[in-house]
Amino acid sequence: MDRIQHLILPVTMGMVGWVAWYSRFLRSSMLDVIHQDYVRTARAKGLRERAVLYRHTLKNAAIPLVTILALDLPFIFAGSLYVEYIFSWPGMGLLFYQAALKRDYPVLLGVLIIATAITLLCKPAGRHRLRRP
Repeated sequence: MDRIQHLILPVTMGMVGWVAWYSRFLRSSMLDVIHQDYVRTARAKGLRERAVLYRHTLKNAAIPLVTILALDLPFIFAGSLYVEYIFSWPGMGLLFYQAALKRDYPVLLGVLIIATAITLLCKPAGRHRLRRP
């Protein structure tokens, strides 16, 4: 419980701007999806409004949100540097910053390789065509 209490301020600092950005994006995506034919069909079948919103609308509106989240991942990692620096947490962002000040190039290279690998692994894949035999 003590650890959770100490995480409230840093987590809030790191997520406030991103929550605002993603909530606006999700709202826009929901407004686009809510007027689709399959949502009208689900309402016409007599489903409750909550079921229509969660099963049909939110599920399909979240697809672009996940893509944007994956593309923003490097910026989220960069923002963690500020959280680590202000709250004196040992982390990769602070390690990178201190290595840059000391011109410790092997450490800089290692952190960049790890961050690049994480970014590439989280990048959404493009459209793949299924080849028929």
